Amino acid sequence: MENIISKLNKYEIKIRKAVNSEMRGSFQSVFKGSGLEFSDLRTYQYGDDVRTIDWITTAKGHGAYVKIFKEEKEQTVFFMLDVSSSQEVGQVGRLKIDTSKEICGVLALSAIKEAGHVGLYCFSNQKELYFKPANGMKHGYQLILSMFKMKPASQLTDIPSALGFALNMLKRRSVVIMISDFQDENYEHNLKALARKHDLVVIHIYDQREISLPSLGIIPVLDKESKQTVWLNTSSRNFKREMKSVFEENQKRLEKLCKQHNANYLAIDSREDYVPKLIQLFRVRK
Repeated sequence: MENIISKLNKYEIKIRKAVNSEMRGSFQSVFKGSGLEFSDLRTYQYGDDVRTIDWITTAKGHGAYVKIFKEEKEQTVFFMLDVSSSQEVGQVGRLKIDTSKEICGVLALSAIKEAGHVGLYCFSNQKELYFKPANGMKHGYQLILSMFKMKPASQLTDIPSALGFALNMLKRRSVVIMISDFQDENYEHNLKALARKHDLVVIHIYDQREISLPSLGIIPVLDKESKQTVWLNTSSRNFKREMKSVFEENQKRLEKLCKQHNANYLAIDSREDYVPKLIQLFRVRK
């Protein structure tokens, strides 16, 4: 475990230096989000930022209303990590779950140093590990080490329920960083709700085998979640074309959903060097 912490610290320092030098700004702004908490409503006035309009209240037909925010003294950064079996895809040592945990660990280290409170929710189709948001390096290291040691009890996925947990648990506006392969359905409604209520960052982890399998003829493939084995003709051009098309359509739909609701979206191949992409994410958030 000391090697893991050493590796995460090295990456975290590398990202911090890059962001501070390239942007000439404070690294802590990455995790501060808006730094604002909803306080009240008032009628819209000329010159108000249209992004603060409360469309639900406005739609009732009694005039346009905008949200009033008050500054938060401490920011909460809450991590949501998908640990279901669909994450156990890829090269040995570089499975999607391995990369996901590393990214979560690197960002958690940064958040612990810069934010007020940091929390973690690891999920499958149930709660696998939960750390209530708290501050301090001791809390942070316990969170990270527990995440790496954890072995999920379930192999299934339920992203809608995980999003619902965060919606119910987080009472104040927070920075929410969700790391998943998003291989589930019907999560869009809860994702929109979370993006409206919080400052959401979506990190989409994938593996090249989900886009293009090598031509190995007809082979059996085990779905770890359903426990069913299907036979696939990996040499078929139609199969390859359909496989790539399905992945790209799902990715585009998720990215579009995030953009529509002001959430940051980042796609990462489990085998690539993710540090440059995290630096780019921080550049966008500043």
